Amino acid sequence: MTFRLSSSAIDAAALKKELGDPRAGACVVFEGWVRDRNENREVRSLEYEAYAPLAEKEGGRILAEARIRFGILDALCVHRTGALALGDLAVWVGVTAEHRGAAFEACRYLIDELKTRLPIWKKEHYAGGAAVWINPHAPLSKPAPSSKG
Repeated sequence: MTFRLSSSAIDAAALKKELGDPRAGACVVFEGWVRDRNENREVRSLEYEAYAPLAEKEGGRILAEARIRFGILDALCVHRTGALALGDLAVWVGVTAEHRGAAFEACRYLIDELKTRLPIWKKEHYAGGAAVWINPHAPLSKPAPSSKG
């Protein structure tokens, strides 16, 4: 069970290999990528900042909770810091378990808890030059209703 921050690109294939375990019947992975839109604004890039000592401690605590709660074999999470471009991998979560149900549930729990509890802040840079720090704990506004019937 490992949580870590990284200022360099995340190597998803290498991380998945770290989870290898002959007891595992399932591996579930979540990858969070930098997308080009948020809240109807065109995003050009992101920056992440973290308070590393607390983020790593709390990240480890969340992984330990998942092991107990879901009976998983292992979990690994890496979150980027620094400047990221569109398409970059911002966060990677991998979970192994004997069965798929526990792996899926634990993976969902981990990303949700990490986003809620870690001292990691995101700054979005928009087309036109504006930049805004995003509060990760604020609810997203609802998207406009679709005109499609």
